[in-house]
Amino acid sequence: MSPAVKRLLYVALLLAAVLGLEFGFDHLVKDAAWRQLALFAMVNVVVALSLNVINGLAGQFSIGHAGFVGIGAYTAAVVAGNVDVRLGPDDLGSVVRLCARLGVQDEVTIHKASDLVKSFAVMPPALLGAAFMASAFGLVVGLPSLRLKGDYLAIVTLGFAEIFRLLIATAQTGGDQQGPISAAIASLGGQNGYAGPLGTGVPQFAGPFWIFGAVALATILAWRIKFSGWGRALRALREDEIAAAAVGVDPTAYKVTSFVIAAAGGGVAGALLASMRDGNPTVQPDQFTFAYSFDAITMVILGGSGSVTGAILGGVFVTFTVKMIEQLQGLDAVQALKAAHPNLDLNALRMVVYAAVLIALMILRPEGLMGERELFRRTRKLGPIGKAPVEPVPVTTGAEAAAAKDPGGEARS
Repeated sequence: MSPAVKRLLYVALLLAAVLGLEFGFDHLVKDAAWRQLALFAMVNVVVALSLNVINGLAGQFSIGHAGFVGIGAYTAAVVAGNVDVRLGPDDLGSVVRLCARLGVQDEVTIHKASDLVKSFAVMPPALLGAAFMASAFGLVVGLPSLRLKGDYLAIVTLGFAEIFRLLIATAQTGGDQQGPISAAIASLGGQNGYAGPLGTGVPQFAGPFWIFGAVALATILAWRIKFSGWGRALRALREDEIAAAAVGVDPTAYKVTSFVIAAAGGGVAGALLASMRDGNPTVQPDQFTFAYSFDAITMVILGGSGSVTGAILGGVFVTFTVKMIEQLQGLDAVQALKAAHPNLDLNALRMVVYAAVLIALMILRPEGLMGERELFRRTRKLGPIGKAPVEPVPVTTGAEAAAAKDPGGEARS
């Protein structure tokens, strides 16, 4: 089978898998709360994979990734809301006729099919707009930060994320605005959040098809980046920038490009978060605080800086660990402890337990769950086991060949 046919087969299998999840995810995970948590974990995986390009491969320490996620979320909410208004109410006629031909009579399945069809008109421009806007801000942040490293770069990225969040949170809404820029920022809803152009909520079309599909695509891209020449150059810059520059690696181009790629991935994650099915129909600035950036850093470090599969495991582990600790608060023993000590703050206790888990993992696995290794790695094809490679025949001159055939000829002469 040719490589092109194999790639087409893999793409077809991937599309079939995400389509199957779109229509069968409700049966796999019957609890709506756990379904939403699983989708949120997949969004966090995209966040971790994108941040891994900066913090893991390039070795730059960014702690403001929530800013790029927020830019993507607001951009996608504005684009998706306006596109949805232009499309108007759902027309189920064609979808119902198609389902009738296929023998589908279930109303839930018909509505899912209708939402999926409409999502192909709403989600692509929302995702592209979010990726473009976030990457543009990544370029703006990356260029001035070329001469910064370590703590200084971290402060710049944190300042950028906080400026973005506070600019929206403190906008004066409901009054006369002075200028188009102030009016545009105020239209995002301020502290109350953005609920679409009509105030009825952001359209939620990002179901399992789009979210799991984005995770698969982000994983493939992250894998290709790491094991390409470009990824090896990034890791060389991470280890020794002077030595890498001496062999022809341009630090400026690689650093800025890594910022742009990571920001675009964060923007896509924000778009999925804003449009996530059964999620919050409003995009609020408090979703993108430093705590979210800290969680993203934890996912990368806990999984293993530079590891693609480590970022995936870290994203899933952190998301579900926080939820598990929240679920423990409902135990009878914990509630009895709360009744005996009314001043006990269970939320603070949750963070203490969460921090203790992270500390224990860092002590046991200081390099992260995976280090820089991968669960799966393509190996080169080798020859049959037990057969040594054929040794090359040494090159000989004519005189050496004649002497080898007649060793005593030179002595006799």
